[in-house]
Amino acid sequence: MKVAIYGLTCQNSALDYIVELLDELHKENAEIYFEKDFYKLIMAKRNVGEFPVFTDSNGLDSTFDMFVSFGGDGTILRATTYVRDLGIPIVGVNTGRLGFLSTFRKEEVRKVVKEFVSGAYTIVERSLVEVSSQSNIPEFKILNFALNEITVSRKDTTSMITVETHLNDEYLTSYWADGLIVATPTGSTGYSLSCGGPVIAPTAKSLILTPIAPHNLNARPLVISDDTLIRLKVSGREESHLVSLDSRIATVASGKEIFIRKAPFTIKMIEYTSESFLKTLRNKLLWGEDRRN
Repeated sequence: MKVAIYGLTCQNSALDYIVELLDELHKENAEIYFEKDFYKLIMAKRNVGEFPVFTDSNGLDSTFDMFVSFGGDGTILRATTYVRDLGIPIVGVNTGRLGFLSTFRKEEVRKVVKEFVSGAYTIVERSLVEVSSQSNIPEFKILNFALNEITVSRKDTTSMITVETHLNDEYLTSYWADGLIVATPTGSTGYSLSCGGPVIAPTAKSLILTPIAPHNLNARPLVISDDTLIRLKVSGREESHLVSLDSRIATVASGKEIFIRKAPFTIKMIEYTSESFLKTLRNKLLWGEDRRN
C-alpha cells in the first residue's frame, strides 16, 4: 500500500493522531510519503522518522492507493490541486469540526487504515468545474478547476454587479447581485448552501447556479445539467471583479466573458461504510433530531 499524507497546519492536538496513523500504516508495511511543507511542520515539533516527500509538482503518481488529508474541508479543496487528474483516492481526517468532505474524526484515525484494508469503503467520483482556456485568465492557466464552486463577485465596492448569464449560448438572465456561484454537487453543501442553494447528492449529474444576495427577488437557485456550457459577463461601477475557484482568486476586468464547464476529469473520494454522505448530512444538519427541548 502506498499512501500520501498532507496538511496545511500541524496543531499540537493533531500530532498524536498523525503518529497513530503512521503506526497503523507501518503495520501494513505501507510506503508513506509526506507533503514537503507539512513534513517540515511535523518534524519541527516531533521526530516521526525519515520519509520521502512530494510537492504540488513532483512526487505523486497514479500508483498511490490513498491520499490522506489532515485538516478540514478547506484542506481537502487544496489537496485536489496536488492530486489533479492522477486518480488518487482522497480521504479526510478532520482535526476540527465535522465537515462534509473531511468526515473522519481524528480520534478514529486508525480506522482510516483498518477499514481501507478490510474493503469497507466505496470510491465516489466527484465532478469538478473549470474555467475554460478561452476565458484567458492567467492566474488559472494551470489550476483552472474547482471541486466546490466557481464564483464571480464584486470587488472594492458596496454596489451590486450585474452578471449576464448564457447557458449553451442561450440567454438565461442578468443577475443583479453581489455575485453568482456555479457549484458542483460536492459544492452544494458549501458556499452555495449558505446562499440558499439546494443540497444535491455527490453523484448527481448537475450544476447549480446560486445568486449571492440578489436584488431581483425573483432570482432563485437553478439546477442545470452538468454538460452545460456557462458563459458569464459582469458589469458594474468598478472596472474589475473577482473570480474564485474554491480558495484561489483572480481579478478580472469587467466585460470580459468567462466560460465555465464541467472539468474533463473527476476527483475520487473514499467513502467509508461507517462514514457515508447521508450520515454526514444527518449529523451536520441535525436531521432527525428532536430540537423542541
